[in-house]
Order: sequence, then structure tokens, then C-alpha cells
Amino acid sequence: MSATLTFTAPTGHGPQDITLAYDRVGTGEPLLLLHGIGHHRQAWDPVVDILATEREVIAVDLPGFGESSALPHGLPHDLSTTNAVLGAFCAALGLDRPHVAGNSLGGLLALELGRRNLVRSVTALSPAGFWTQAERRYAFGLLTGMRRTARALPLPLVQRLSRTAAGRTALTSTIYARPGRRSPEAVVAETLALAHAEGFTETLRAGRSVLFTDDVPGIPVTVAWGGRDRLLLPRQGIRAKRTVPHARLVRLPGCGHVPMNDDPALVARVVLDGSRAQEASAARTSFSTVAL
Repeated sequence: MSATLTFTAPTGHGPQDITLAYDRVGTGEPLLLLHGIGHHRQAWDPVVDILATEREVIAVDLPGFGESSALPHGLPHDLSTTNAVLGAFCAALGLDRPHVAGNSLGGLLALELGRRNLVRSVTALSPAGFWTQAERRYAFGLLTGMRRTARALPLPLVQRLSRTAAGRTALTSTIYARPGRRSPEAVVAETLALAHAEGFTETLRAGRSVLFTDDVPGIPVTVAWGGRDRLLLPRQGIRAKRTVPHARLVRLPGCGHVPMNDDPALVARVVLDGSRAQEASAARTSFSTVAL
């Protein structure tokens, strides 16, 4: 089910009305899916059907991305505000401490929700916030270049490029290790999503000072990193493990920064394993933790 929801969220500027777009499918304990900067909820499409066999899956467009409106004027697209919005969104949908999985920016948001004890478990795929300043500048430079390219390319050219594996590689190889697997329609849609993302500039600006330095106690945490991540380099996973010592650290061989497309079966298994709260402690010892 695709829908939009308007709700009131508490913010640093008082209660504000926010509208977010989301998809909801499946049955079971709720699982909230959060995408990365410049992307949209459809980034999760390759794994949603698998996840929905065990979970009620809610994939949401973050504020200012996809079909969700930007935050009201004067509200910063920062970590604190966005997580307040997500908390209010879950409350408005009647989601009682859902599991959460996030990629990149979404992974950082998921960890922050976990730190605030607003969720049952966290699975973070290549989460932002574990970079050095040089690594952050490198990643932001790539993202800015991708955004500039997406805005400059005429739609007919994007459509033409998307019809070939080589064209899809040219458009998406920064985030996918296997861009040829992405459908032409999906490549066109996410190029447009990046070009039109109202929240991109403000979110990137807010991320300049972000470092995730706190533990996430009391809940199961999985951190997974694509072995071929070109945006947030895999060594950042080691820092994540040091910051959250009890986290299960998993390597995703052959996967890039957005691994859901590169290996849907593996990513779905990692997310489901991470969201099986009663089995999480056993999983941390039985599921191999691989050094990155």
C-alpha cells in the first residue's frame, strides 16, 4: 500500500505539521526502512517482498526526498529534527517500537533511533557518521557530483542511458557494485529523485559536523558493510564496531554502498536475522563476524 500521512511532530521550533510518503506491506512485527541521502523508498524494492514474509514492512521517504515534502521553513534537516519526525510518524501509524533498518543516512538515523530506545532492533547498512573528516569530504564530494550530474542530464538522455548495462553503470556505479542488475525504470526514477530532492542541500550541510560516537545499549544492533562500497569505505565498519561493541558486524561480499540491489537475498537475510530479537544474542555468536 502506497500512501501519504500528515501528522504533527515535536521540533525545536514547536509542533509542526509534516507530510511523508510511505509504502506498507506484509504482516508481523513492524520493520521501518530508511533510505540514504538523495535516494527514495524504492531503494528497498529488491528486498521488500522477502522481508514482508516475516515483517510488516514500512518503507518511508525521508523529509525532502522522494514524494515526501521538505521540512517547514526554518526547520533544519539535521539528525535531531529528522528523528523527531520519524518518531512522530511511527506514533501516528501506531507502530510501537518497530525494528528499523537503514542505509547510509538511513543507517545513521536508525542508530540514533536505537540510541534513544525508540526501536526494538537496528540494522545499519553502510551507515554514515563513522568517517574521518577526509573521508567525509570525499563522500560529500562524490554526492555533490552525482547530484550535479543528475540535475544536468536531460530526461531523454537518462532514459536512453538506462536501457543499456553500460549506461546504467555510468549513472549508478558510485552506489551499486552491480549496476547492470538495476532495472531501467528504477535507474530513471532514482536519477530523477536525486535531481529533485528538496532536502538534499540542507541535509548535506547538516552532516558536516556529524560523528556517531555513542553506544546503542539494550537492543540488538547489526552493522553491515558492502565490500565494494565506493562512497563510505568499508574500513569505517571497524570504527562502527568499536563505537557499538556489542554490534554484529557483517561483511557483504560483492556489494556496493546500496547493497539491496547488489545481493537482495543476502541483505534480506541480514535484516531479518538482525530483527529477530529473541534470537539476536545467539546470532551474534553463530553468525560469523567478518573483519572488514
